[in-house]
Amino acid sequence: MTDPATEIVFHNYPQSPVAEKVRVAFGIKGIAWRDVEIPRLPPKPMLTALTGGYRRTPVMQIGADIYCDSQCILRELERRQPKPSFMPTSDAGLMWCLSRYTDGEFFTLAVKLVLGSAGDDLPRDFAEDRGRLYLGENWAEGLKQSNQDLPHLVAQIRAPLSWMNAQLTDGRKFLLGDAAAAIDAQMYHVIWFIRGRWSGGAAMLSEFPELERWEDNVRAIGHGTSSAMTAADALTRAQSLEPNSEKGVAPNDPQGLQIGHFVSISPDLDGGEQPVEGKVRYADADTIGIERNSDEAGTVCVYFPRAGYRVFQT
Repeated sequence: MTDPATEIVFHNYPQSPVAEKVRVAFGIKGIAWRDVEIPRLPPKPMLTALTGGYRRTPVMQIGADIYCDSQCILRELERRQPKPSFMPTSDAGLMWCLSRYTDGEFFTLAVKLVLGSAGDDLPRDFAEDRGRLYLGENWAEGLKQSNQDLPHLVAQIRAPLSWMNAQLTDGRKFLLGDAAAAIDAQMYHVIWFIRGRWSGGAAMLSEFPELERWEDNVRAIGHGTSSAMTAADALTRAQSLEPNSEKGVAPNDPQGLQIGHFVSISPDLDGGEQPVEGKVRYADADTIGIERNSDEAGTVCVYFPRAGYRVFQT
């Protein structure tokens, strides 16, 4: 029987490219997980009850420990289940550095391409939500600019696709060799998004035969084994448990954080999102965890990456 304190609960929706990244990661490790489908657009009351306001997709829950952002999720999966490793070579540091590009500029290019090419066909509520999230306060002008810049955006996307295609010309199965790695999932989610959501995606990707072969290999990994769970049951589980994660702050924290400091955390980009507030439980160079209490979720610890997020002491 599965232990509720250690079972992986994944809050996501099928069309989310970032969730697809983590679903492939589950497949690499052969993980069994519970699938909680969340709304594509706010409000997401049961998710934000768990996270304290964070509304992005996806979120991973393990008991009363809540992991926000795929960067944080992949690190925790590797810690809990080190084999098979997301880092099958000795290049882990370089792979994490490259992931800042796949999750940052590379994905943002794809978002601009998909949203900009949709034009008036994009539902207003979806355009407003995703535009604000990824393009900032002047999102409407950003979408207009993306539409005007489509040839430029395609040129910017084609360059890294050609680099990946060249990496695969020796016949290797995955980007680093015969074993799938985190970087395969991190690159794949952008390709999956382009192919599935941009009308010109399939034609452009057909220019890169080695990349398409690699796509087939990543797709064949699958998503591990999932079973459905309701959002209400996931919230009840958090209420019934306590955080089970490590406490401590690593030496030389640049912000002078200590256990118990009250902080608020938000993404670097101003997407109009609600900061998450709580007391520091854990912090190192990669991750910060804050403990918070609410009537809806009880006591939980919510984790974020340090890279890409701002931490304010309040």
